Amino acid sequence: RPKAMQAVGSAVGANHIAYLIPCHRVIRKDGLLGAYRWSATRKKSIIGWELAQTDGGVDV
Repeated sequence: RPKAMQAVGSAVGANHIAYLIPCHRVIRKDGLLGAYRWSATRKKSIIGWELAQTDGGVDV
């Protein structure tokens, strides 16, 4: 559903309250991290930190 993907992309891009709505967790359908309003590096860091907080964290 291309329209649904566009809607998600628009919502994520317009998110000004990322600490309440964790849009950094949106991953592309091909498994890549994709873009992030505050940089792909920050997105990777946040996801990596979250994974490290779980049992048997996964390297991103």
